[in-house]
Amino acid sequence: MASAVRPWVPKWVIVIAFYNEARFIAPTIACALAQDRDDIMLVCVDNGSTDASAGIVADAIKDHPRAMLVSETAQGHTFALRKGTALAHDMGAQNIAYWDADTFYPPHYISRADALLGDDPRIVGVQAFDIYGEYAVPKNVIIRHRMAITASLLTGQGHTGTFGQCFRLAPLLAAGGPKNDDWPFVLYDHELIHRMLKQGRLTHAADHVCWPAPRRTVKGHVRWNLTERLLYALTPYAVKDWFFYGFLGPRLRSRGMFEAGLRVRDWE
Repeated sequence: MASAVRPWVPKWVIVIAFYNEARFIAPTIACALAQDRDDIMLVCVDNGSTDASAGIVADAIKDHPRAMLVSETAQGHTFALRKGTALAHDMGAQNIAYWDADTFYPPHYISRADALLGDDPRIVGVQAFDIYGEYAVPKNVIIRHRMAITASLLTGQGHTGTFGQCFRLAPLLAAGGPKNDDWPFVLYDHELIHRMLKQGRLTHAADHVCWPAPRRTVKGHVRWNLTERLLYALTPYAVKDWFFYGFLGPRLRSRGMFEAGLRVRDWE
């Protein structure tokens, strides 16, 4: 009697959640399809785009059986991330990488994240650093190592956005997943890191990087002020719950800095 064919199970799922990214998304999809390993599933989540983004993605992945395009109509990046995360769980994946649609990732990005996660279950995630320009120029060498030193010293906080976050899937789900209904604000990437640190440690390396689009350097629409950033760095992790939910959240609410506002692209 012939045995049943076991379905292919990815070790990694890359989730690219996008909204109106026709100008940027094709190179990012190409980066995902060019990763140097064959245990990856690519999940692209269209968050209600009104431009040509979904068609560009569909054309880019049409000949790739380990890539899919799905939609999430609830407006907000974290809704789309939640959809992709649920699909990763349904597939039985071990790890997940969140990518942004306007970012370049080197072909060894997932392999480097996999090596950094290693076999220690106490390490629940990897943070990649963002740089602009050539990898080896002196300025970026300094920036990469400075960020790595800072992340090693300030272990109770996040040092990258969702564009550079990779997690073990089980502790991510135990932390509540990428969307926290009690945190409808910008800076949700830092709030996610806060919850993940309750599950274990995060790691990083000066050579684990990606390249967001230069527009990322213009981000006043999501920027917290100097007092808030300093307090984030200076408060010990034991009181970070107070910082996010008792201090920062109410301040962001009073300024109207909700996640939904990120869908307005007047900052480009």
